[in-house]
Amino acid sequence: MTAYAADARGLPCVRTAATMSVLSYSDVNDSDLIQLVGSGDRSAFEALYGRYARPVFGLALRRLGDRGRAEDAVQETFASVWRAARTYRPERGPGSPWLYAVARNAIVDNGRARREPPVDAPDEVAGEAGPADRAEAAWIAWRVHRALSELPDGERQVIELAYWGGRSQSEIADLLKIPLGTVKTRTRSGLSRLSAMLDDVL
Repeated sequence: MTAYAADARGLPCVRTAATMSVLSYSDVNDSDLIQLVGSGDRSAFEALYGRYARPVFGLALRRLGDRGRAEDAVQETFASVWRAARTYRPERGPGSPWLYAVARNAIVDNGRARREPPVDAPDEVAGEAGPADRAEAAWIAWRVHRALSELPDGERQVIELAYWGGRSQSEIADLLKIPLGTVKTRTRSGLSRLSAMLDDVL
């Protein structure tokens, strides 16, 4: 039986190994796992921590350049996950981007709070993207997709045709049967809105 305590942040701390409880959650998807954590399931929290602590640490280390700060950011991330999991809504997006958004906020806060030069140099970046890089790329892609979905239809349509469909503005005007000037106006206003919505990612 696993014994738990709570640290100063209210984050459950594992005192003994709980391999069986973690394994029992190995087939549970991220969204369901976060909802279980939100209901107070500490074994689900432990499983989520085991699944994401390493990539969150990698992301924090790359951003902060210091192992101590990165470790603090990981603890702050999962303390926030424990507190906020009950507010997660799967219909608003998958679990992984939600968790990385929490992690990114913890990393940014940690970087703002401590401006002194890092003690440890970050690990050398490998040529191939690691789990943290792939996680951040997935999070950014999800944020861009969400932001696009919030644009007015006309603006979203011209941006998708231009940047995902590879169409020129003249081709878009012909395709949609609207003036070229309208295409240019919608593109400018759409990109301006996206820039404002994605200010924390760009």
